Amino acid sequence: MNSIRTRMVWSFGILIMLVVVTLGSLFAALVWNYYYGSATSSLIQRAETEAALHNRNLAVAPMHVVARYMLQNMTEGKSRLQLLDNAGALVVDSDGMPGEGRMLATPDVEQALSGDRGIWRGPDPVTNERVAAVSVPLMRDQRVVALFRYTSSLKGIDDIVRNMILVTIFGALVVVLLFFGMSVLMANLIARPIRNLTKVAEQMAEGDWTKRAKIQNRDEIGRLADTLNTMAAEITRREKLKNDFISSISHELRTPLTSIKGWSETLVSGDPTDVEEVRMGLKIIDRETERLSGLVEDLLDFSKLYAKNIVLHPEPLDMLAPVRETVRQFVARSQRESVQLSADYGADGPLLVMADANRLKQVLINVLDNALKFTPKGGTVAITVTREEEKAVVRIADSGVGIAEDDLPHVTEKFYKGESQRAGSGLGLAICKEIIELHGGALELASVPGEGTTVTLRLPLMEQHAAEETTEPI
Repeated sequence: MNSIRTRMVWSFGILIMLVVVTLGSLFAALVWNYYYGSATSSLIQRAETEAALHNRNLAVAPMHVVARYMLQNMTEGKSRLQLLDNAGALVVDSDGMPGEGRMLATPDVEQALSGDRGIWRGPDPVTNERVAAVSVPLMRDQRVVALFRYTSSLKGIDDIVRNMILVTIFGALVVVLLFFGMSVLMANLIARPIRNLTKVAEQMAEGDWTKRAKIQNRDEIGRLADTLNTMAAEITRREKLKNDFISSISHELRTPLTSIKGWSETLVSGDPTDVEEVRMGLKIIDRETERLSGLVEDLLDFSKLYAKNIVLHPEPLDMLAPVRETVRQFVARSQRESVQLSADYGADGPLLVMADANRLKQVLINVLDNALKFTPKGGTVAITVTREEEKAVVRIADSGVGIAEDDLPHVTEKFYKGESQRAGSGLGLAICKEIIELHGGALELASVPGEGTTVTLRLPLMEQHAAEETTEPI
């Protein structure tokens, strides 16, 4: 009973059996009452009619006169008529045969002897066949002086009722078997895809993500199978990205560590009086240490964001301020790399946002760093700040190598690093996207390979009344 198939079959089976038994019982009861009730009703109607016609004439007559009168005037019809005395002994019946004092003690006779009309169905004491009997008393001075007993054979009715009940039972069995068969079929149609899904899920749980569930129908189970396949494909992709990321970050960490270790050994074993070599070694160690620190910071930030543990410290902030600071910070680098860096602060008045200044500057630094990193000499990087539909919008557009069309939808995802061979953790844009979304904003990317990339940052402006309360932008 543990399988869903077995539970469904038994549940449907028991339900249909209850329905069939209930309806069959009601039908049998209706048939029984109709046929046997009709037979009894016709007897009652005849008995009451003849009692009304003949009782007054027969109540004071001797028994032999009553018997003769009965045989002459009351024997028409299909039912059998018997005359009993006031003790229940048979006097004569409608065939004209004397009863020779045979006593009848059926329930209808006993009830009629007490002065009421008696009704009964059962085996007749004289003929032993099943009959319907109605006994009516012949009264004189509130005393029962004789009984008229009307009987009708139930053999034909018994045959009809028995045949109808047998047909009903046969039909009920056919219906139950058909429904059992249908329930087995329905259970298989539902349980078989679920078993297949379970088998595929178990194989996936064991680490085989290449398995896929077969989609047989586009119903709820089919959609579940499709969702499972989509999940498996996504996990497979993410697993590959994660492995590539681990391999990449291991290489990125190994490179500065190797340089630091190599130059440390060189400086230890070299000539301490060689000032030029010492200066070069320390410069390289400093640069590689800074690079290593940046990789570690990326990993720490990503870890916090992934675990939802990062805490923002928002405050009223003019969006123009961190943009200006970041641009000034990169001016020297752009000149050194022969890239033209321009900024347009054409926004009408301050753009007040509720933001964490440090985290927002981290995003701007990361995006500008990428723009300069992937823009060749002679290229341009342009920053514009505008107000659009109650949003502060910062666009950073470069004329660099751009992003491949296949990479563009994924560069802001976790564990994704494109085909670029430049050094880095591959986490920068994923971290930026998470930080902007934590501020209630959005990060958008547009790129044409060989022409450049545009990164758009959108942050909601503060409410008007909050802006009025702020006397000095930060």
